[in-house]
Amino acid sequence: MNQPPPPAMGQPGMVAIRQPAMRPWVTYTLMGICGFVFLLQMLSQFLLQEDIVWYYGAKINEFIRLGQLWRLITPMFLHASIVHIGFNMYALYNFGPGLERHYGRKRFLVLFLLGGFAGNVISFMFTPDRAVGSSTAIFGLLGAEAVFLYQNRQLFGGVAQRALMQVVSMAVVNLIIGLSPGIDNWGHIGGLLGGTLFAWFAGPLLQVSGIPPELRLIDRREPREVIVAGLSVAALFSFLTMVVLFVM
Repeated sequence: MNQPPPPAMGQPGMVAIRQPAMRPWVTYTLMGICGFVFLLQMLSQFLLQEDIVWYYGAKINEFIRLGQLWRLITPMFLHASIVHIGFNMYALYNFGPGLERHYGRKRFLVLFLLGGFAGNVISFMFTPDRAVGSSTAIFGLLGAEAVFLYQNRQLFGGVAQRALMQVVSMAVVNLIIGLSPGIDNWGHIGGLLGGTLFAWFAGPLLQVSGIPPELRLIDRREPREVIVAGLSVAALFSFLTMVVLFVM
């Protein structure tokens, strides 16, 4: 789902705000990486009769316990089937551009990676099942979308409330679907948690600046807050990983 439009003329107390166009290169790059990796997976299956890329990159708990910690990152770029990657890339295409426009490219990339990392950590903690897929990161985007709408609800008015209800409903429906066998719902929950935490403390806090008709949106969030939030969320889920490795 795309971001709500800025306040529009014709509604009491609201004015039109022109936003600069920005191509979502990070979103497109992430989609390209996932597509390229999936092609490598199919090529491996065709040539070697085995998905070597999946084998060395999937979330496999016993290998993570042996020290292969990259498996908490790489699964978000791997997929199990054409339907799997198609669904996830469609979701990324719908959520990514709007969030990237407001977050900026660097902060959006951090959001995506933290959501995927958090999802794989929670999956590692609570299920022995092997898993791949970008849905961990995409659930992080879903949480960030909800936070963005809530924290900027006064700016977007009733549009934000309706959009927020849609996002919450979508999250609930997909978590219910995730109860089906073969779906890593713990990964979804972890991604949602990681993305929501980062967005709450690092997401854009927009306000209108300028004199009509030259109005623009500016972000009141300080760069220091973004850095602290990113490091804190990464540290939290890294700590949980250490708990599983050395305590559980």
